[in-house]
Amino acid sequence: MNTLSSLPPRERVRKLCGADIEVGNFIAGTSGAGGTAPLASRLLLEQIRGFPTGRGSGQGVAYDHQDWGRKFLAENGGCIYIDMDHLELALPEVLSAWDHVAAWHAMLRLARRAQEAANAELPNGRTLEVMVNNSDGQGNSYGSHLDFLITRRAWDEMFQERLHTSLFLISHQVSSIVMTGQGKVGSENGRPRVPFQISQRADFFERLMSIETTCRRPLANTRNEALCGGFRPGRDGRVPALDWARLHVIFYDSTLCPVASLLRVGPMQIILAMIEAGRVNPGLVLDRPLEAVGLWSRDPALTARAELINGRPVTAVELQLRFFEEAAAFVEEGGCDGYVPRAREILELWGDTLQKLARGDLTALTGRLDWVLKKTLLQRALDQQPGWTWDSPELKRLDLMYGSLRNGLYWACERAGMIEPVVTDAAIERFTREPPEDTRAWTRAMLLRLADPEEIEAVDWDEMRFCLGDPRLDGTRQQLAMADPLRFTRSDTERWFLQADHVADLLESLGSQPVWASRTGGGPGWQQGAGLARNIQIHPRP
Repeated sequence: MNTLSSLPPRERVRKLCGADIEVGNFIAGTSGAGGTAPLASRLLLEQIRGFPTGRGSGQGVAYDHQDWGRKFLAENGGCIYIDMDHLELALPEVLSAWDHVAAWHAMLRLARRAQEAANAELPNGRTLEVMVNNSDGQGNSYGSHLDFLITRRAWDEMFQERLHTSLFLISHQVSSIVMTGQGKVGSENGRPRVPFQISQRADFFERLMSIETTCRRPLANTRNEALCGGFRPGRDGRVPALDWARLHVIFYDSTLCPVASLLRVGPMQIILAMIEAGRVNPGLVLDRPLEAVGLWSRDPALTARAELINGRPVTAVELQLRFFEEAAAFVEEGGCDGYVPRAREILELWGDTLQKLARGDLTALTGRLDWVLKKTLLQRALDQQPGWTWDSPELKRLDLMYGSLRNGLYWACERAGMIEPVVTDAAIERFTREPPEDTRAWTRAMLLRLADPEEIEAVDWDEMRFCLGDPRLDGTRQQLAMADPLRFTRSDTERWFLQADHVADLLESLGSQPVWASRTGGGPGWQQGAGLARNIQIHPRP
């Protein structure tokens, strides 16, 4: 086995993480030919204040259920929109797995507040429900996607040059469902009948790799959208302007337990750092990953075995322990220093959770892992209700209500003190009104606060466009490229915001460039309510 010091030096990058997560939404007490999800998602989005982007902004643009109504949030630099008639929560970019957990639960709080406001306007007898899950039980699945910053070299190797590296990553993800599954009653998509399974997404994976996200879903998504600036000419005519890429991960379930949510992100950060460093052990690759994910998902007893490419049969927990051992050695050698925040703390939580799984001590994991918590609650209901079985519709309803934002079982357990926290309530609440300070999300949010809404032409993850002056008199147009998600942090730009009274005063300092194209924005102004204060508000560091 190569050690880190024996490997040739390679370009590496800090493991920044984003997420775009759909929720289930419908209106109880009414029905429609196409269901109530389209109306429910639009009623929710109406209650979200934010700056609309040009495409699908909802201002004079035809409704497109694929991607509609994007609103960037001045509160935290994230984004909320509608995807396939589901409200989608796109988290601001973060570096720490702990910040991911806090930002995720903060976005859920914003969604709950929108739900409460929408319900206040509905007639009696109708209730808008929002569910944090990945399957409606009718054969439809919706995603819980993560996004990681990696080098362009690592992306090319995974999907074009050295495919065993992508299979290494896939094998980690497939075996990690023992920590990251939400749990689910029954099966869908033509899969074998089962009373209860670990993962909500497992039934819907049909390919190893592809660009698809809504059909014929792959274990590894090959979507090549860096969100790090535009493209420059190259040998294939389309090479990103920066030598970075976004790994779009569509594999995971939506999790609510903070530990499970952290263990979706933290170990992935370490595994990706290992791939970038060339620390890939082909001996951990599964022979048939698609078969393994279904086999392991349908085995909450954790005894089923799938074969590695060398023919050795392993359980999911055994394979995860092998990944953990490799990751621990890598971290000990300093492989994550400067690339994965709090890597040793990730290892401690990861390793302890795996040891408890290996011992079969699920009771100790009830407050950590969603699938264990859900199975415990459902089994308790079965024990208390004579005549109920795993096929009972009442039990399926409890499954769906686990993640209800209004009165879900998870939140009842949280109020009862059953959930193991990894972030404080204050950290969560802070991300409902403040952006991360160590990524470009900070500058994005502050510009949305400082600029007059009439001056903002368009917002995207890696750029913002402004029209300064009267657009009817061909006002000055400026484009601020924010291709580097690790720049434009609070420490990078705060001094200019503190000195500026108007957005025009600081765009040059931030590096904006003139734009001569015609106005293409989707219409100025905040949507919903009075919006946030137009003057910049920078709060003290916590």
